[in-house]
Amino acid sequence: MAGKMELVRNIGIIAHIDAGKTTTTERILYFAGTSHRMGEVDDGTTTTDFDPEEAQRGITIYSACVTTSWNGATVNIIDTPGHVDFTAEVERSLRVLDGAVVVFSAVEGVEAQSETVWRQADRYNVPRICFINKIDRIGADYQRTFDEIKTRLCESTGSDRQLVPITIPLSTIGSVAGLDPDRTVVDLLNRRLLTFSGEDDNWKMVEVAIPEELTDDVETLRIGLIDIACQFDDEAMEVYFAEEDLSAEQLRKTIRSATVAGKLTPVFAGTALKCVGVQPVLDGVVDFLPSPLERPPVNGVATSAPTGVAPEIITRAPDSKAPFCGLIFKIVADKHNDLYFMRVYSGTIASGSRMLNPRTGKKEFITRLWHIQADSREKIEQDSAQAGEIVGVVGIKDSVTGDTLCDLKSPIILEQITFPETVISMAVEPETSGDKDKLEQVLGRLALQDPTFASSTDQDSGQTIISGMGELHLEVLKNRMEREFNLKIRVHKPRVTYKETISSPISVEGTFDKETSTGPNFAAVKLRLSPASDVIGVDVSSEIDLRDLPAIHRAVLMSAVRDEAQTGIQGFAMTQLKVVITDFQHRAGVTNETAIYAAVGEAFQSALQNAVSVVLEPIMKLEITCPDDSTGPIQSDLNSRRAIVTGTEVRGDLHVIEAEAPLAKMFGYSSTVRSQSQGRASFTMEPLRYSPASELPDYM
Repeated sequence: MAGKMELVRNIGIIAHIDAGKTTTTERILYFAGTSHRMGEVDDGTTTTDFDPEEAQRGITIYSACVTTSWNGATVNIIDTPGHVDFTAEVERSLRVLDGAVVVFSAVEGVEAQSETVWRQADRYNVPRICFINKIDRIGADYQRTFDEIKTRLCESTGSDRQLVPITIPLSTIGSVAGLDPDRTVVDLLNRRLLTFSGEDDNWKMVEVAIPEELTDDVETLRIGLIDIACQFDDEAMEVYFAEEDLSAEQLRKTIRSATVAGKLTPVFAGTALKCVGVQPVLDGVVDFLPSPLERPPVNGVATSAPTGVAPEIITRAPDSKAPFCGLIFKIVADKHNDLYFMRVYSGTIASGSRMLNPRTGKKEFITRLWHIQADSREKIEQDSAQAGEIVGVVGIKDSVTGDTLCDLKSPIILEQITFPETVISMAVEPETSGDKDKLEQVLGRLALQDPTFASSTDQDSGQTIISGMGELHLEVLKNRMEREFNLKIRVHKPRVTYKETISSPISVEGTFDKETSTGPNFAAVKLRLSPASDVIGVDVSSEIDLRDLPAIHRAVLMSAVRDEAQTGIQGFAMTQLKVVITDFQHRAGVTNETAIYAAVGEAFQSALQNAVSVVLEPIMKLEITCPDDSTGPIQSDLNSRRAIVTGTEVRGDLHVIEAEAPLAKMFGYSSTVRSQSQGRASFTMEPLRYSPASELPDYM
């Protein structure tokens, strides 16, 4: 790592699709000197969208990591996707980042996925700055977008986070003769205008003094900035009252401490495509976002606690001399050696070392460490990495996304990353029967890399079923199988992934007491099952103290309960279900794994036969942006799809319709909404929740 840990910034660029994340990243790399030519999304030439599918579609699909430097600081940047089908890429990136730049379009304002990524950043307490992009576009409204961020993202979440403008478009306060308002921003922090030239003048940024006719307006806005910032710093407030002003350096320090604490979010303005306002954003990354040293220590659990017993919570500070621990947050398949992305939280890791995966209990051999530059790798000179770094690791064999690697003598399991459930499935088969084994291998490789992808075999038809987050997600995976793995496949029509739960709590018991060829067998278990809308999948816990059981039975009992709870009586995967072990009886010498599984299986059979089964379907959150004359036909069509309109609003000259609709009724919706608006409407759709199905699928 170049420099000290306090000069490191691990940041992510996050936003709604088409807000300008990748273009912003591209300009940052150019002005920081990492790239010498600015790539364009439309041309498929950007640094971070290097995958052929990304270049072809003009969207980011896979998060990409690049490293650059600015004002003496090392900046590790992860450019993330904006499309909701790939939200897992955002989730696992934010889990390991220290700060974020949230990009908004000044035309569309706060959009559906903007809210999603903001909530994800809240979940991991990630400090952030905002960049209101595209201020030069027709229909752009900086102030409206600023107000939407404040009301829809800060106030609606119940947080006391406040926004503070750092740079604003010149057009919001007036005009200056000789300056292009689309290429000029006001720097309130330093009391100056910043004007940005075009390509002919090498994209130069020039400082201009505030003209006299704008001085009063700028001072009024700056006083507002100081008033907000000083709410979080009593010392700065006293200086302000005494001197009636704060220097730029004092103000920068005050804003930084409040931003790192999650109380304040600085906001910048510009147009990344035309290289307007990008350098101040880079300044903001270094000035306001935290280093690894300023983030709270990570929490983990010791691995020595018995299953079902509350584990000991331990913390690891970002100290290179502490015992090593790191989190694997992404895996990229390679023909030779898979590349594992790892955030190092404490200690130091070196090539040739062995680390423990406490989840599996296996040791992993680290053969080589790399610095990752998009689709290329750079060898780490010292062949080691320390706390605060994000590195690529080669040599790992038995670990998956979300696993912790740690020092052999100081085991710790960091909090795992939680991913949403899949909502859509389709059957796939190889074009030739000889490729069956290859298909199975390829699906295993894809599941290793993508935690929101799953594959299974339909017990009735024998078909291979793949599941994901949306139609685009599955289409991209299909194309990867053909392009990267040279596997020709046939796909069937996508279908909804239904789930199952029970309608009311039920207590059951199961007993297995039989003589077999191996001798007597005995186990008895009592369970309580209850529906829980806030649970993803099945949550298993125990009322009895599992430390009182023989160690050989603890893990088997919990595994048996988890395994038997996977499938409901209708054949769908169980979800929104809590299972509590209320009693377990065993006998020395005759209680074994077979007996435990049989007793638990009998208990679940009893539960499923006596409880009322509820089939759940995925409900999607929709946001449709359309012209005024299209709202009637679009709302009428939504009603026919069992959708519920939850809100409407006007943004500029467009109408925004928010709705909730069952996924089963939304296949092919993009063609419908285009035809109803003569191609002028756009929409986003993301999974919202699983709810009781009002219509069951035809194949039930």
